[in-house]
Amino acid sequence: MSQIKENLLRVTERIEKAARRVGRDPKEIKLVAVSKTVEAARVKEAIEAGVSILGENYVQEAQKKIEEIGRSVAWHFIGHLQSNKAKYAVRIFDMIHSIDSLTLAEELNRRAEQVGQVAKVMIEVNISGEATKFGTDEEKVFSIVRRILNLGHLSLEGLMTMPPYFDLPEMSRPYYTKLRELKERMVREGIPLKELSMGMSNDFEIAIEEGATYVRVGTAIFGERKQKT
Repeated sequence: MSQIKENLLRVTERIEKAARRVGRDPKEIKLVAVSKTVEAARVKEAIEAGVSILGENYVQEAQKKIEEIGRSVAWHFIGHLQSNKAKYAVRIFDMIHSIDSLTLAEELNRRAEQVGQVAKVMIEVNISGEATKFGTDEEKVFSIVRRILNLGHLSLEGLMTMPPYFDLPEMSRPYYTKLRELKERMVREGIPLKELSMGMSNDFEIAIEEGATYVRVGTAIFGERKQKT
C-alpha cells in the first residue's frame, strides 16, 4: 500500500471517529485534500486512493494540474483570491471557499454571468481578528451575506475560517465554535447556509466536533510539502 493511500485511510478513520463521538453521520463531512505545491503524479495517486475533492491555493498552479489530471474530481479554491483572477476561478473551480469582500463577490458574479454559470462560494471570516489572516470582519459578515444573496450568479453555500496555528488542537475549538454559532444565527434569520469549511491537518477532529462539513487536510495526506517560492 502506498504511503498516500495509507495516510488517506488513517485520515478517513479519524474523520469517522470524530463524527461519531458527537453523534454525527460521517457522511456529512467532506474531505478536501489540499494539493497545493504537490506534484501532479502524487495528486493522481491520491485520486486513485479515493480522494474526490482537491483544494488548491493558487489559480495558475491549479490550471496546470487540471490540464494534466482532468476533472474526474472536484476542484475547490481555498486560498486568497485576487479580483484579477476571478475570471479564471469561475471557469475552473467547482467551489470557492474564500470570498473575503463584497468587491470580490461582485467581480466573481460578473465573471460567472459572462460564462453563463452560477459559482458556488463561501465567505471567509477572520474570526481571530489577526491582521495576518485574510477574511472579512465578523461584524461585516451579515451585510456581505445579504448582498451576495442578491447576486444572481453566485450560490452562497456557507462560511469558512482559519484560526491561528496551535500545537494543541483543542485551542482551536473556540474559533470553530464561534463560526458554527455565526452560521446558526444566520440560519435562524432565514439565510440558508449549509456548509462550514474549517479544520486542517492539525485540528480537523476538533472542527468536526464543532460542526465542520468540509475539512481541508493536506499534510496528513501528502506529508510535509515544499514551500512555494
